[in-house]
Amino acid sequence: MLSPRPLLPVLLAAVLAVPAPEPAPPPAPAPASARAAAVGSDGIETARTGRQIAPGIRLESYDRLEADRWLRIDELLVDLGGSGGVRAEYLGLRGPATVAESAARHTAGPGRRVVAAVNGDFFDIRGTGAPLGPGLGRGRLLHSAGPGPGAAPAVGFGADGAGRVLRIGLDGSVTLPGGAVRPLTGHNAARPAAAGLSAYTADWPGTRLPALGTAVSVRDGRVTEAVPAASAGAPRTGAPVRRERPEPGTTLLAAAAGDRAAAAELAALRPGDAVAVAARALPGGGPVPVAAVGGREALVVAGVPQDHDGEPNNTSAPRTAVGFSRDGRRMRILAVDGRQRDSGGLTLTALGALMHRLGSYEALNLDGGGSTTLLAGASGATALALENSPSDGRLRPVANGLVLTAPAGSGRTAGYRIESVGATAGEPTRVFPGLTRTLKATGYDALLGPAPGPPVWFGEGAGTVDSGGVFHAVRPGRATAHARRATAHGALPVTVLGPLTRIRPTRPRIGLAQQGETAGFRLTGYDAQGAAAIVEPRDVSLEFDRSRWGVADDGRGGFTVTALVPRATGHLRATAGAARVEIPLGVGLVTLPVTDLADAGEWTGLGASAAEGHPGAGLALELPAAGARGGAVPPRPLPVPELARSLTLWVGGDGSGARPAIELADADGAAVEVPGPAADWTGWREVTLALPATARPPLTVTRLSAVGGTGPGRLALDTLGARTPPTGPAAVPVVRDPIVAGEARIRARPWRFAVGEGDPGADFVLTGADRPGFVHGGVRFLPLDTADPTLAGGGLTRMRALHEALAAAAREPATGALAVVRTYAPDTVDGKESALTDRLLAEFHRTTGKRAAVLTLAAPEFEATRSEGVLSVAAPVTGRTLVGVDAFTRGDWLAVRHVPQG
Repeated sequence: MLSPRPLLPVLLAAVLAVPAPEPAPPPAPAPASARAAAVGSDGIETARTGRQIAPGIRLESYDRLEADRWLRIDELLVDLGGSGGVRAEYLGLRGPATVAESAARHTAGPGRRVVAAVNGDFFDIRGTGAPLGPGLGRGRLLHSAGPGPGAAPAVGFGADGAGRVLRIGLDGSVTLPGGAVRPLTGHNAARPAAAGLSAYTADWPGTRLPALGTAVSVRDGRVTEAVPAASAGAPRTGAPVRRERPEPGTTLLAAAAGDRAAAAELAALRPGDAVAVAARALPGGGPVPVAAVGGREALVVAGVPQDHDGEPNNTSAPRTAVGFSRDGRRMRILAVDGRQRDSGGLTLTALGALMHRLGSYEALNLDGGGSTTLLAGASGATALALENSPSDGRLRPVANGLVLTAPAGSGRTAGYRIESVGATAGEPTRVFPGLTRTLKATGYDALLGPAPGPPVWFGEGAGTVDSGGVFHAVRPGRATAHARRATAHGALPVTVLGPLTRIRPTRPRIGLAQQGETAGFRLTGYDAQGAAAIVEPRDVSLEFDRSRWGVADDGRGGFTVTALVPRATGHLRATAGAARVEIPLGVGLVTLPVTDLADAGEWTGLGASAAEGHPGAGLALELPAAGARGGAVPPRPLPVPELARSLTLWVGGDGSGARPAIELADADGAAVEVPGPAADWTGWREVTLALPATARPPLTVTRLSAVGGTGPGRLALDTLGARTPPTGPAAVPVVRDPIVAGEARIRARPWRFAVGEGDPGADFVLTGADRPGFVHGGVRFLPLDTADPTLAGGGLTRMRALHEALAAAAREPATGALAVVRTYAPDTVDGKESALTDRLLAEFHRTTGKRAAVLTLAAPEFEATRSEGVLSVAAPVTGRTLVGVDAFTRGDWLAVRHVPQG
C-alpha cells in the first residue's frame, strides 16, 4: 500500500469550494481549491501532491473519499505541441513487457529523453499477447485491430503533437501474379478475420502468431517460401505455418483457415512469384496520426460524458484513461487504482464523468484492471518511478502503452532536488536533537533533465549538514539544508522536533518462515508531543544473537533482518539515546490452534450441523446440488495469529469435489476469502491454504463455507490451525501521558466535564455522540455519529462535518480548541478514516496554533495519549472519567482522571 499523501494547507478551503472552470493549461495547474471542487460534489479530496516532470508535463496525485469508496488517482497534465516540446509516442512491440521494461528500452531519439509512460490497449492476454486495437508508431501502421479491417477506437497524435480520439481502420491490399487485387483484412492483428488475407511482419507485437491457415513468405515483392498449412479440404503440401515473428523485411501472408478460395490462391503461389502487400491506417476523419494506441469505450464525446450503465465492463475497477481539450493541445492521462481497500476503482460511467469534470472534451478508456500502470520521472532522475499501486501487487506485462518524451536538456546543473533518503513523496523531513537524517541531492538542468555532479552541502538554523549530505540536528526548531554548485542551488526545510522520548518499530514482531528469508523494519521515534520521525540506523545500537540473525542497514532509513538458521527464536534490542525497544524474532513455522471445533453445535448456517470430526467433534456442511453453497458462522469471531502465513484445515471428503473455503475479515473489516482444493477424495485429509499477501492483519475467521462439486455432497471440517513463525509476544511499553492527573489538578481548571457517570463539579456530562455540535468554555465540541460504516456514506458525512467544524474553529477568536467526540466503533470507522481525522486535526493545530483532541466514548479501557500535538482520550463504558479544561493555557489544555466503577 502507498503512504497517504500529505494534506495541503488549503485543504479546508478546497472541500468547501464551489465548482470551478476548466483548469489552466500545464505547467501552471489550477489552484487546489478549484481542482478539488472540479472532481465532483459526491466526495471530497483528502490529500494531494504534485511535481513538474518536465516543461509542459506535471504530475498531480490525490486521494479522495467518496460515499462508498476511497480513491487514489494519479494524473499527468500534458501540454502537447507547446514550447516544452513534449511528444506522445507508441510504446511497445516485441511481446508483452511491463511498462517499466518497455520505457527503459524505448529509443526517444537524438536529443530527447523519456519522462513518463502509461499502459495502453486491451490485449489478447491468454493467447498471442498482442494488442486488440490499432497502433501506429512514427507514422507507420504497426498493427490493425481485429478481426477484419473495420475501424476501432484509439487516441492519436499528429505531426504537430496535438492529440485526439478517433477511429482507425485498415486500408490494405494484396496484388497477386497477373494483377488480381485482394483486400487485406488484417495487418499484425491479434485476431485474424474469418475470411480473407492477413499480413504479419517484424512489427508483430505479440509473443506468438495466432493460428493461421495457408501462408506464404514475401520479401522484396517476391514469394520466398510457400508454407501451406493443413486445413479442412486443403491439401497438405508443406509444414504448418510457423508461429514466431517474421524476420525484418519479410511479410507472412496468410489465408483465414476457413477461407478455401483465399487458401487456394496462396497454395498456388511458388517461390519467385510477384506479390505486393500494402497496408496503411485509415482514420475516420482528419490526417493519419504519427502515433496512436488503441482503446475501447468512449468516455467523453464532444464534451458529453457517456453513460455505460448496463454494459458488462461498467464495473468498479482500476482504470486508465486519456482525455483531450477541444483543441487537442492539452492532454490528461489518468490512472485510478482499484480492487484495494485504499482505492475501490471506478465504473466506466463514473470515469467518464470524472474526465469531463476535469476538463476533457473527449476521452477514451484504455486497458485497466491489473494492467493500470503509470510511471513518471522527477527532476534530474535517470529512471522513471512507479506512481500508482497496481492491483496485482506487481507490474503486469502489457502489450503496449504511451510514452512521453521531452527535450533532453544541456546536462549543465541548474538546480538540486533534495530529499531525505527513504522518505515518501511529500513527507516532511524531521529529526530529533542529537540525531541525523541522510539527505540526497539530485542535480537537474534547465529542462529538469539529469545533471550529474556533487554539490557542496551546508545548513542553517537548528542543524548542520556535513560534506556527505548528513543533517545533524542541534536543537529543536526549524532548519534548512542547502546544496550548491556554482550558481545551482537547492534547499530542503527540516524540522528538528523535541527530544526523543520513545521509539517504536514498524513491525512489533518479525517472523521468518525459513533460513535465508528476510524482512525489513524501521524505527519511528516520538517526542513528548507525539510528533514522529524516522530514527536512522546510524543513530541506533543493536543487540541480538549474531549466530542466528543478520541485521543490516537497508540504505533506505531502515533495517533488514535475515534468518541465518532454519529454526530459532530470540529478541532484537534497539536503543537510540535514552529510548529503547525490544522486537521478538522467530524463524520456522509451527501450527498454532485457531479452533478445534469442539463447539461445532453452536455454529450456525444453512446446511451446517455438528458431526464426528478428526478426532472428536467436527462440523458438517450439506451441499444438496452441484454448485450449491453452504456455510457456518462461529459463535464468536476467531482471531488468526498476526504473523500467520497459511491456514490448515482437516477436510473429510466424499469424492464429490466440493470445495471448502475459509472466510475472514481483515483489520478494516474487509472480507477475505481463502478457497481450498476440490475434495475429490474420501476420508480425512489435512489441507493448507495460503493467506493472500494483500490481507491486512489482524485477521479473524468469520465463516467456514463450501461450494458443491459435480453433484450433491457432504463436506466435514475439523481443527483449523495457522502456520506461524514462533515469536514471543511484542513488548508494549506503558506510557503514562502527562494529561493523566490527580483530582486536585483537574478541579483547578476553569471548568470540567464528565464522561459516563456524572460529577457534582462538572459543567455537563457526555453520554454519547448523538447530540449536535456546541461550544463551551472556548472549546468547540463536534459529536460524530459512528453508526454508519466509512464506505457506506458514514465516512463522507463525518468528514464533511469535521471540515466545517475545523473551518469554524479556525475563524472564531473565542474558540481555542476543537474536540471531536465519537463512540468507539472500530468495525464501522475504518483505519484510513481514523488516520485522516488525526491528520486533519494535526494540520489544524499546526496551522492555527489552536488545540485539538479526540474523545472516544464507550472504549474497552481507559487510555490517554497524544500524536502530533493532538490529545486522545478513550473513556470506558463503566466508571467516571473527569476532564478539566483550559482551552487557552500555555501547557496541556486537558487534565484527565478516570475512576473505575466501584
